[in-house]
Amino acid sequence: MCPKHCYSPLDFHHPPTIPSSHAHSFSMAQGDTSGLRARADELRKANAQRAAQQELQNGTNGGSSSSTGAPSAAQVAAAKEAHDKIVKAQNTHFEHGYRKVDTRDDQIIGGGKERALTHYNPGIVITEKGRETDKRVDTHESWEFGGPIGTAFMMVFFPNMMYYLWICLWFYDGRLVIPNGVDDIVPFLQRMGQHVYEDAFPTPRAIIGYGGLMVFEFALAWVMPGWMQEGLPVPSLNYKTLMYKCNALSSFYATLIVSAVLHVTGIYRLTEIIEHFGEYMTVAMISGFLLAIAIYLHAVLTGTAQRMSGNLLYDYFMGAALNPRIGPVDLKMWAEVRIPWVLLFLISVSGACKQYETYGYVTPNMAFMVLATGLYINACAKGEECIPQTWDMFHEKFGWLLIFWNFAGVPFTYSYSCVYIATHPPHVYKFSTLGYVALYTTLLTAYWIFDSSMAQKSRFRMQLQGTFVVRWTFPQMPWSTLKDPRYLQTEHGNALLVDGWWQFARKINYSADWIQATTWCVAAGFGSIIPYYYSIFFFAVLTHRCGRDFERCERKYGKDWEKYCKIIPYRFIPYVY
Repeated sequence: MCPKHCYSPLDFHHPPTIPSSHAHSFSMAQGDTSGLRARADELRKANAQRAAQQELQNGTNGGSSSSTGAPSAAQVAAAKEAHDKIVKAQNTHFEHGYRKVDTRDDQIIGGGKERALTHYNPGIVITEKGRETDKRVDTHESWEFGGPIGTAFMMVFFPNMMYYLWICLWFYDGRLVIPNGVDDIVPFLQRMGQHVYEDAFPTPRAIIGYGGLMVFEFALAWVMPGWMQEGLPVPSLNYKTLMYKCNALSSFYATLIVSAVLHVTGIYRLTEIIEHFGEYMTVAMISGFLLAIAIYLHAVLTGTAQRMSGNLLYDYFMGAALNPRIGPVDLKMWAEVRIPWVLLFLISVSGACKQYETYGYVTPNMAFMVLATGLYINACAKGEECIPQTWDMFHEKFGWLLIFWNFAGVPFTYSYSCVYIATHPPHVYKFSTLGYVALYTTLLTAYWIFDSSMAQKSRFRMQLQGTFVVRWTFPQMPWSTLKDPRYLQTEHGNALLVDGWWQFARKINYSADWIQATTWCVAAGFGSIIPYYYSIFFFAVLTHRCGRDFERCERKYGKDWEKYCKIIPYRFIPYVY
């Protein structure tokens, strides 16, 4: 695949390069179609010439896109015409409503409507105004998460909270224990510390087990064959696009095979993960802190730090690096997919193995957890080519916030249901047959909405960018790809999808994801509140993340965001919120 460069037609310093293998489509408004067709023909010829030049040069600029040539006068004229129509549409009143867009609006494109804008495809066109907005958004202007004090508190609080909840789950039957009085505060803390020292000390067994998995997953990410996927234009890289090696699925299958062999041969029994949960958790937390330090120092020392505030603790928490890489491995995508969800799945399998050794069978509850975590990691792996299109990849920095939670927080807190089920007799959390049917049905329905909605948005972006190719990975969920989807073309240059699942709510994927999380908690029954940590915490994370995202979009898109919110007024649940 030839790399492409996302550009502004009004900026002669950032010209486009379009692969000759892609078709170029131009959709015209009624009237003046002959002139647009002539310009389209001229653009096709110019693009073909530039693509041929790019093929000969065959330069990749270290895994990012590159380009040659300059935009033609016709391209500049077409961009100006499109911009003028957007501005006119912004200042015209239209009768937009929930799931009822006013098709007279020139900013509404697709959905069977003859497009009112000269839409250049493939290629996401960032306007000059969009570049100015991105520059402001990509600059540190305000504190998040409570600033330096809030972030310092979180880095101290969450590791201690993880120890506390694990102790309550492991030693106190899932009860939230507190001191028996003022005089018991110091002895209580001493008891907590003793539990950590005796049962969560980072033993060589845990260091080898956890560290071995990390090294193995990194090696797989480096050597396993995979699909090369182009990411979205990165403003801090002058709108170049990075290439991502998507081989998580083959790596996951390799992990399953190796894990099974190690378990069956007795070289490494998977039950050890559950049996020595605290030890592995400590090693994971230490690894998260150390890797965050290493990534931060590398970004600062190499001059690649982004959006720095000047406060050491805050910048360490938020991160300094945006796209850290070692060879062909993008560390942020590697940590997002290969570490937390693979480890979480192995924890659930460990619990199932422990149950089988203890009772001679696996309960429906534990089988549910294996299915649920397996579906999740498989969804992340089979749809890995969609991840480069997400906010995490092109905007979020790789700091303690992402690193710690990927390496320790996600696998060792989202698995509380597995730990509870594995350490309690089956009658404590047994459901009726109807209860199991409802539990499994809810999970599978929520998973379908989650999987297909994420695929819709990511594939829509890839369609606009001209990089979309269906990977026939299993399972391919119905309604994952939209044909001629309706969307709102913004003055910034990006497009906002208002079709498919995304016509119902702005964060419909969050709703489905949270429902999945809640079913994981319910699987542990109602004997302890600790397994419900995932649902409670995840709800707080999603609402906070939603607020951050919408605030950024409001700054980025201005009037167009107001119009988008009028078309889709609900955040999570239609007609509710």
